Amino acid sequence: MQVRWLSAFLDFPAEEFGSEVTFWRAISGSTVSPPRGEHREFASLEPFFGDPHLRVQRVDDGPGGVHLDIHADDPHAAAEEAAGLGATLIRDAGTHLVLSSPAGFVFCLVPWEGEAKRSRPIRWPGDAISIIDQLCIDIPASAFDAEVEFWTNLTGWPPKSPGSRPELVALRRDPSITVGILLQRRQSGPDDGSVRDASAPATGHLDLATNSVPDEVARHEGWGARAIDHYPHWTTMVDPMGRPYCITSRNPRTGD
Repeated sequence: MQVRWLSAFLDFPAEEFGSEVTFWRAISGSTVSPPRGEHREFASLEPFFGDPHLRVQRVDDGPGGVHLDIHADDPHAAAEEAAGLGATLIRDAGTHLVLSSPAGFVFCLVPWEGEAKRSRPIRWPGDAISIIDQLCIDIPASAFDAEVEFWTNLTGWPPKSPGSRPELVALRRDPSITVGILLQRRQSGPDDGSVRDASAPATGHLDLATNSVPDEVARHEGWGARAIDHYPHWTTMVDPMGRPYCITSRNPRTGD
């Protein structure tokens, strides 16, 4: 399978949909496309340059979350390949297929519609530059090595050179694709004010790359987000509805 494009999908409960879309539109510097879908439940966050890589969805059940859309030439053939690597088919919706990775992270295989133009980061007042450009998959420790192997084989993207933190593995993305994938071994204890079950299925969150984490944190706080943890190279945030994400010190133009 050739990964033609990746889209990070934010899934919002119906009662949070409008306010959450407003927040993520604002911090990403995007406009919102007209709604689409049978129940007008989907929309894209349109960047000022490039093809959309962030999309939003209103969900009827559950707390929402983040999932990944993989755009491929033949989604059904790609699903067979994914199953051979250990994925589980959840639903064939005709226009797209819903699967879960071996560690339980939900992703969709969708038809490629020609997306090919990588988004540019935005320069904000004060000269901070930023872009939402990475989906981090938070993986139970016991499943981490197998999950790294699964995503490496599925995407064809090898891991980058090991860094100083062995619990983080970034895949070397196609330079024409906006969204990258970071794989993170989940901590077994509390890391964000709550106790997390180390054996729970893998989940995901979005990462923003910026040349100035403090400036970005202040800008996001102005839109109602809250910083919950500060680290040397990133700050963990929650949006106004409590959804976690990270502001990271990475090159916004290259993702490194």
